[in-house]
Amino acid sequence: MPIGARPQPGEPPELVDAIRERSVLLGLSYRLLGSLADAEDVVQETYVRWYRLAEEDRRGIAHPRAWLVKTASRIGLDTLSTARARRERYVGAWLPEPLPTASRWTSRDVSAAVDPAERVTLDDSVSMALLVVLESMTPAERVVFVLHEVFRYPYAEIADVVGRTPAACRQLASSARRRVREQQRTPVSPADHAAVVHSFKTAWQSGDLAALIDLLDPDAGAITDGGGLVSASREPVQGAEAVATFLLDVVSRQPDLTLREELVNGELGLVATDSDDHTLAVIALVTIPTGRVGQVWAVRNPQKLEVWR
Repeated sequence: MPIGARPQPGEPPELVDAIRERSVLLGLSYRLLGSLADAEDVVQETYVRWYRLAEEDRRGIAHPRAWLVKTASRIGLDTLSTARARRERYVGAWLPEPLPTASRWTSRDVSAAVDPAERVTLDDSVSMALLVVLESMTPAERVVFVLHEVFRYPYAEIADVVGRTPAACRQLASSARRRVREQQRTPVSPADHAAVVHSFKTAWQSGDLAALIDLLDPDAGAITDGGGLVSASREPVQGAEAVATFLLDVVSRQPDLTLREELVNGELGLVATDSDDHTLAVIALVTIPTGRVGQVWAVRNPQKLEVWR
């Protein structure tokens, strides 16, 4: 089945139901892997396995969504294990692939977003902050956390996915929640965040070092992901002055750089483009209650920016 397939009139009900789950599967797989490209591969493989079933077996599946989610989760778990090995060889820092507004990535059939169950694609479980924390988890912790905390699957069903007992899954979920709590910041309102992002963009674009430093928390950090394909700092930059200087150096080396405000993983962020409107970087910002930026994540790896072009 092509990735963007839509149900056609006259198709069997179980086939129609399966095709309609694509956005759910893509949202699940992205949370598991932090990579849209890998997530699409998981979804495609899930449907390949669905179509390999005998027609009688497919018709006998009472709940196609449950079968598809379980299958995608198992494939995602296997993919996570191999992805860890790849990321250990990655050049510089590895950041999750940033996402634009949901309608641009969850489904090529935008009408699929009408399903309330698919609105999970819009919540804060795709925030860059959470995805970065998920990267610190073991593959099993991540799968259990996403299935239970985001998709509300019971431990008995998750146990079948990860090959553990329900009790072991509860322990994995507890460990995962602890990791999240340790990194969790006090949230700020979307309006306050937007105001900080706007001020940050103005100061950066105008080259105002003092204003940038003032907008950054003294302990602010910046991480850039170039993947060895474009210039990027291979080590985290720490401290308000160091981060501000680093950002202004970017402008000095790219004088035609333009910044625009756009949703990044469901939160307002920045997209940097050149004079030809080519996307150079997608930046996610964390605003802290003091009204300053506590963290800057900039993805420059062009392979992670395809959906932004």
